[in-house]
Amino acid sequence: MQRLAVIDDDLAVRQSLLWLLESPSLAVSGYDSAEAFLADSAAANFNCLIVDLRMGGMSGIMLLEKLAAWPYSPPVLMLTAHGDVPHAVAAFKQGVVDFLEKPFDDQHLLTLVEECLARDSESRERFVRRRQVAAALQTLTEREREVMQLILAGLLNKQIAEELAISMKTVEVHRARVFDKMGVKSAVELAGLIGILDDKGGKA
Repeated sequence: MQRLAVIDDDLAVRQSLLWLLESPSLAVSGYDSAEAFLADSAAANFNCLIVDLRMGGMSGIMLLEKLAAWPYSPPVLMLTAHGDVPHAVAAFKQGVVDFLEKPFDDQHLLTLVEECLARDSESRERFVRRRQVAAALQTLTEREREVMQLILAGLLNKQIAEELAISMKTVEVHRARVFDKMGVKSAVELAGLIGILDDKGGKA
């Protein structure tokens, strides 16, 4: 089940959103402040956040700045009863998906939430995959990394041996270990795997 957090200090709005969004496939939790949300140990487990711009204490923009420092943060929709261009620009710079003024159209909000949940699913998968690739890279020895870089540069085993002043047999051993540790069977697969590290997919 996916999870969504509503962060708004207006009780009526918060309860209205909880009622609107709760479904068999979506668990919705409400928080009356950004501080209360951040204090929750499960804060990082949400798949979408709906955040009010103006709240007592930490504002919605300030919360976005906090989320930007997380290894991974979910898509965010921002709500406000006092929207203005500077705040909207600041929100979009922090990666907010959309900026809605209250009162908002319920169906439009539901559509945006569906889009955010789909985006989170894809982004989170890429994030997890990048972490797996990064962890695999950490298992390589310095020499294996050198061999890997030359493989990625398109050099053949003989050329790698000459470049590193080692025997062809040693290159073959290192190449096999690199492929084994990275879980690939070819240089093409290896290049694709390393390319995952450059695919940020937005925030994550």
